[in-house]
Amino acid sequence: MTAVESASAPVSPVPGEPGAESVTPATTLPSRPARRRAPQPRPLTMIRAGDVLSMVGALLGALATTGVLWQEISPFSGILGFVVVTWLLFVFYYAILMSFDEDRPTVRDRLCAVVVQSLGALVAIALIYIIGYTFYRAWPALHHLNFYTQDQRKGGPTHPLTQGGALHAVVGTLIELGISMGIAVPLGLLAAVFMNEVPGPYARFVRTVVDAMTAMPDVLAGLFIYATLIISLGLGYCGLAAGVALAVTAMPIVCRAADVVLRLVPGGLTEASYALGAGQWRTVRYVTLPTARSGLATAVILGAARAVGETAPVLLTAGETDFINFNPKHGPMMSLPLMAYSSVLQEAQHVEIARGFGAAALLLVLVLLLFATARRIGGRGAGQLTPAQRRRRAAASRHDLARFQRRLQAAEAAWAAQAGQPERQGRYGSER
Repeated sequence: MTAVESASAPVSPVPGEPGAESVTPATTLPSRPARRRAPQPRPLTMIRAGDVLSMVGALLGALATTGVLWQEISPFSGILGFVVVTWLLFVFYYAILMSFDEDRPTVRDRLCAVVVQSLGALVAIALIYIIGYTFYRAWPALHHLNFYTQDQRKGGPTHPLTQGGALHAVVGTLIELGISMGIAVPLGLLAAVFMNEVPGPYARFVRTVVDAMTAMPDVLAGLFIYATLIISLGLGYCGLAAGVALAVTAMPIVCRAADVVLRLVPGGLTEASYALGAGQWRTVRYVTLPTARSGLATAVILGAARAVGETAPVLLTAGETDFINFNPKHGPMMSLPLMAYSSVLQEAQHVEIARGFGAAALLLVLVLLLFATARRIGGRGAGQLTPAQRRRRAAASRHDLARFQRRLQAAEAAWAAQAGQPERQGRYGSER
């Protein structure tokens, strides 16, 4: 820049000096608009102090209001009504407290969450109370070793709990459950596969019959087996008749649950199997059933739970006995539900009531063990193999690889032998 240009150029005032405020620049840059802050998503799972205080305040207010209603204002009574009214007032107060700080969608979200979680907690509390009360009443009988190792031939209403036990009922329950599941599981699964793989009018008819049998009273199954096997065929009271009656009650449960599970199998899997050339039987065996294995295990669990706790069919078909009976074809056979029912009916005998609750506690433990075993066997997802299955697959793969290598070596030897042969003259020229 020359001296003339520097002299004619405007001089920018220094900030802080006099006259700096009066000088306006020749060109003014447009100011940038203020950047708006993006709305932050509201976390749905975060528990804040305000939510906890609102919930506690609503609960205390509901309890206080219900207490005043029950004691001072209205002549209400009963623990069930107290709980129901308290819960309704709690939900109402909680909605009012949340509306002070939150908008309408947030209030609806929190209100639905509180209703669902409170009902779930109520169900869990009821289940814990039932199990805890059963084991509490059964403890006088459960802490005796003879209750697990003896039958009831030495025990009675006037005998102490140190004599007699529930071994005969445990054995009878296992035998009857094995017979019922041996009949219900194959027939139920086959019927479910038929309804899904062979659609048509007959499949719809079978589904209608299964749905009707699901709502059938259990006592009708006991009466049916009593009329056919015990009266008509003269089989008598036995564990086999009880097992068949339990199978009639469990089979529609297994079939209906398995039908629902098989419907959830993706159609692309079966279509891919058919596209690769597999038939319907191989597709069902190697694609459909392994994919729905965990759901089928759940269906079996539901059927076993239905069968193991039934009392009416067993009472009509198996009879009662105080001895262990390992023969399901001959003689009465006791079961845990029937023992609990017959023992608790004797209200005047505290010893028999303790034995009845002990049988109910053993039934709970037995069902838990059966459920754990079924989930262990069938709870794996599609494609998840056990260590033994993985070893068998690896051995089969090695066998196939060796077989392919032998075929390749034989083909290479044949090609080498054919290449070493001299050419021979044909009608149209040389050929090998």
